[in-house]
Amino acid sequence: MDRRAFLKSIGVLSLGISRPLSARNRPKQPNILFIFSDDHSLQTLGAYRSRMHEFIRKHNITPNIDKIAAQGVLFENSFVGNSICGPSRASVLTGKHSHINGFRANGDRFNPAQWTVAEELQKSNYQTAVIGKWHLGSLPTGFDDYAVLPGQGTYYNPDFIFKGSSEAVRKQGYCSDIIGDMTIEWLDNKRDKAKPFFLCSWHKAPHRTWLPHPRHFNLLDGVDVPEPKNLCDDYQGRTSAAHQQEMTIRDHINISTDLKVTPPVATTPLEKIKELTPKTRSMDPATFRELGRMTADQKQAWDEYYVPRNERFRAKNLKGRDLLGWKYQAYLKDYIKCIKAMDDNVGRVLDYLKNNNLEKDTIVIYSSDQGFYNGEHGWYDKRWMYEESLRNPLIIKWPEVAKPGTRCKEMVQNIDYAPTILDAAAIKIPTEVQGKSLLPLLKGKAPRDWRKSILYTYYGKDIHAVISHRGVRTARYKLIEFYTKGEWEFYDLHKDPLEMNSEYDNPEYERMVSDMKRELKRLMAEYRLG
Repeated sequence: MDRRAFLKSIGVLSLGISRPLSARNRPKQPNILFIFSDDHSLQTLGAYRSRMHEFIRKHNITPNIDKIAAQGVLFENSFVGNSICGPSRASVLTGKHSHINGFRANGDRFNPAQWTVAEELQKSNYQTAVIGKWHLGSLPTGFDDYAVLPGQGTYYNPDFIFKGSSEAVRKQGYCSDIIGDMTIEWLDNKRDKAKPFFLCSWHKAPHRTWLPHPRHFNLLDGVDVPEPKNLCDDYQGRTSAAHQQEMTIRDHINISTDLKVTPPVATTPLEKIKELTPKTRSMDPATFRELGRMTADQKQAWDEYYVPRNERFRAKNLKGRDLLGWKYQAYLKDYIKCIKAMDDNVGRVLDYLKNNNLEKDTIVIYSSDQGFYNGEHGWYDKRWMYEESLRNPLIIKWPEVAKPGTRCKEMVQNIDYAPTILDAAAIKIPTEVQGKSLLPLLKGKAPRDWRKSILYTYYGKDIHAVISHRGVRTARYKLIEFYTKGEWEFYDLHKDPLEMNSEYDNPEYERMVSDMKRELKRLMAEYRLG
C-alpha cells in the first residue's frame, strides 16, 4: 500500500483533498535519528565498494556505520549540490539549492527566518534537538534543544553553545566521545516519551585538521594505506582550473599543522611554531590551538606518539616521490583514525536504541555533508564537481519499511533529505522544497519519472584556489562549466571513471556535449538558477 492509499484508509484523504492530521487521528510517527559527519569520503566507508573498502573492513574502521547499511538501504549514487560544509547543511535543512536558501559559501550566514525541516517537524508534534557541529553562522531555530560547536569546533576539549545562552561552555574530553555522550544523555534524560523525536547527532569528524583520539594513535602502525592510481596526477587533459588549485598533498598540505611535524616538544610557544610553518594559502593553525587547550595527560599522550614518529621522519630526510608517499600516509592515517572514533560513538548510540526498545520505531540516517579527496588527483579537501567530493554517503535504516541490505542505484541528492523526512513522518511537503522524497526508493519502488540528472554549483572564494563552476551529471556523463574562465570539461565516466581526460573537444562527443549543455540549461531553469 502506498502512502496516499494508507492515508486514505485512515481518513486523512477524502475526495482527493488533503486534510491536516489531528493529534487523535495522526498515524504513529517514527522517531528519526540523523547522524551526520563532516568530510567523510565513500573511499573510507566499508559498506561502499570503493577503492579502499577492503582495507577499511580489514582494519575494522566503520563496523557500526556498515551495520546501518546491512540493516537498511545504501544509496550508491548519492550526491551533493555544493561540496562545502555550510552550504551542504543549509540544503539538508531546507531541501533547496544554495542559490535559493541563500547560503552559497562558508562565511555566509544562514537566514534563521526561512523554513526548515526541523521547524516543520516541531510544528507537527516532534521533539527536535541538534547536538554537535552546526557551522551555519546563526544559531539553530526549529529545535527544542541544542548544544552546538562554535564554528568548526575542536577535537580536544571542545566548547559548546547550549540553547538559552550565547556563552560557550568547555567540555573536557574528545569531541566525538562528547557528542556520543550528549546524544545518549538527551535520549535518556531529555526525551519526551509522549512524542516522536527528530534528533540530529552531527559530528565534527573527520574534518581537518585530523587529530585522533589517543586510544587510536597506534591504529594502522606498520601498515600502508592503499594509494590511489592518480596520486601523482599532472592535470594534463584538463582546463586551467585543475592546474591552478592549491590543495595538493605534495605542495599544499601543511607539514606542521596538518601532518603534525611540530618542533620536538608540542608545548613550544606559538610564535616559534609560526616561524617553522610555511605560509601557504591553505594553512590552518587549528592544530596548534588545540595543543594549547589539551590537558597535561592529553599532551603527554600526544608527545609520546608524535615526537618519536617525527624524529624518525626527520632522520629519513625524504625527498620527491618518497616525501609525497610519507605525507599521504600521515594524512590518511590520521583522517581514518578520526573516523574510527566517530564510528565507535555511532555504535554506542545504536546500542542505546536497541537496549531501550527504540530500535524498531526509529529511522536512522547516516550521511556526510560531502565527500573528500583521499589523495585522488593528488588532493585533499573537497569543493570540486569531480566524483570524490561530488558523491557523499547516504544510508537509511527503517525497520519493517526499508528492506535490509538494499543497494539503491537511483540518483539522489542532499536536497532530498528534508522532503524524505517529512514524507516518512506523514507531513505535507511544502511546494517550494526543491528535493524529492526518497520514500518510494526506500520501499524498493523507483518511480518511472525519477530524475536522470543532477545540478551542481560551487561558488569559489579563493580557498584552495578552486574557482566557481557548475555542471550536470547523468548516469554516464558529466559536463562542468568554469563560467568565470569560459572553459568547459566533459567526461565519459564509463570510459574514464577517474576523470583524467576531458573529452570536451573530442568530435566523437560533440552531439553528447550539446545534449548535456541543453540539460544543464534545463536544470538551471527548473531550479531557478539565474
